[in-house]
Amino acid sequence: MAPPSSPPPAPRTYQTSLLTAQHSNGHVHLIIGSNPLAASRTTQSLHSGAKPILIAPASEAELHYSITAHISAGALTHLARPFAENDLFALGREEVDGVVDAVFVTSHLNLGGGTEVASLSALCKRNRIPINVVDAPELCSFSLLSSHVDGPLQIGVTTNGRGCKLASRIRREVAASLPAGLGAAVDRLGGVRRRIIAADADEKAARNQATSVVDEGVDDSVDQTCELNKLVAEGNKEEDAKTRRMRWLAQVCEYWPLKRLAGVTDEDVEAVLQSYASSMAAAAATKNAPGSEESSKGHYGRVILAGSGPGHPDLLTRATYKAIQSADVILADKLVPAGVLDLIPRRTPVSIARKFPGNADRAQEELLEQALEGVRAGKTVLRLKQGDPFIYGRGGEEVAFFRERGLGHRVVVLPGITSSLSAPLFAGIPPTQRDVADQVLVCTGTGKKGKAPVPPEFVESRTVVFLMALHRISGLVAELTGFTDGEENKGRRLWPLDTPCAVIERASCPDQRVIRTTLKRVAEAIETEGSRPPGLLVVGKACEALHTPQKGRSWLVEDGFKGLDFGEEGLFSADGVLGVAGLA
Repeated sequence: MAPPSSPPPAPRTYQTSLLTAQHSNGHVHLIIGSNPLAASRTTQSLHSGAKPILIAPASEAELHYSITAHISAGALTHLARPFAENDLFALGREEVDGVVDAVFVTSHLNLGGGTEVASLSALCKRNRIPINVVDAPELCSFSLLSSHVDGPLQIGVTTNGRGCKLASRIRREVAASLPAGLGAAVDRLGGVRRRIIAADADEKAARNQATSVVDEGVDDSVDQTCELNKLVAEGNKEEDAKTRRMRWLAQVCEYWPLKRLAGVTDEDVEAVLQSYASSMAAAAATKNAPGSEESSKGHYGRVILAGSGPGHPDLLTRATYKAIQSADVILADKLVPAGVLDLIPRRTPVSIARKFPGNADRAQEELLEQALEGVRAGKTVLRLKQGDPFIYGRGGEEVAFFRERGLGHRVVVLPGITSSLSAPLFAGIPPTQRDVADQVLVCTGTGKKGKAPVPPEFVESRTVVFLMALHRISGLVAELTGFTDGEENKGRRLWPLDTPCAVIERASCPDQRVIRTTLKRVAEAIETEGSRPPGLLVVGKACEALHTPQKGRSWLVEDGFKGLDFGEEGLFSADGVLGVAGLA
């Protein structure tokens, strides 16, 4: 008889830190010591705008050479004497009664004057003075990160005292993966944001309105809010116009690949800031101009409508990959993921749709106009879409557009893996499974002009996948679980509030996220966890076919994607569960 198996070990939990960016301009930093670490702390303090004071009995001839250079330049004050406890309360800024803002101890040697490092640490903590002691996490009230600095962009890594050398290695790896010039792009886009705030404030002031400006995502510590793709309802376009530039900028930062952001130019900035009135007038003039319709003369190019799949570049079809490599011009929807856009040759011009809320129709017109211009010029134009072009991708409308202009024979449509079926797979949700779900319904959560579509009725064995729904999740849940105003057919079966559902965002991308909950809690979950578009909603018993909900939890968040690794351990985990789908 086999011995009983021992229970699995409990997962280890670690004390993590609250990572902050300290605004230190004008602060007084007390640095104790004269070694190379003291020199490094001095440089870091100066770079943050602080005023460091070095306490070390050594003469300047015995100090580290960079410390001597800072003293000679007048940037560093050196007190050539032992540390005294009263220094903590006498050397600081006048506005805080002389208390120093932070203390850095760079050596465990006796500080002089009979003070021990442990006693200094206790004294600082009692008086709430931040202190960092080298190689002694238990004596520190804060620690410094291994940081990468590129202009205003700073990236920090900490191992919480478990391996500073490893933190340095990780920081170098992260920094090396970033495109060159990203810090300059942060500075340029930050300038755009300031200009937008000023312009919108001037417009509101001219209307004698409050000058507060809606700005989505100004806090680095949080993800995009659930308002990022907020629906612009019919009749509310004037309100949207007041903030359209800020919303566009927020979505540029969210959707453009980092390489594209790093290469942002002044011309790109102006394109972000311009209003759409002038471009719409120009488009109307072009459309009505003599000779704007196609003639039978001339050599025309072609248009390829292609789906880029759910996100991971390995999920492209070979046909779409070949089209990406050979196209003369690429016109991409904003949701085409960075991993796919990174495959585009550097020589190929790329335009990304400006489809922020309230501008979807105009953005679509802009891309069609560019495509038409390219075809007339004899170019191969690739219209790159997320998922599949004929599943809520307006692909059919684009084919009709070119047919109306006598160019239907110049259009090629390539399929793509639709997220409506692949995203549930990556979340471990089988849309169909015997005795659970025998039918799948793919719906849109938002109809034409932002209107709500007719909600599907409840069928116990049905799995429903909603695309373009998360920005109006509260309204959708209300429609599914209750009758709408003026609804004629009162016989529609309503969905129970305890119906399992899952929100799947950025499926197959490295930052994939799955939120498992019920219809009752899904709106609250999205509002709490924020937005990570693009995302979809899966509703039905299939959401729990391979997942058992945890009692007492309103929702469960699963972060990250295991990747499409076909190595020895890539496809299957140790327990035989398909790892590529994120089920292990």
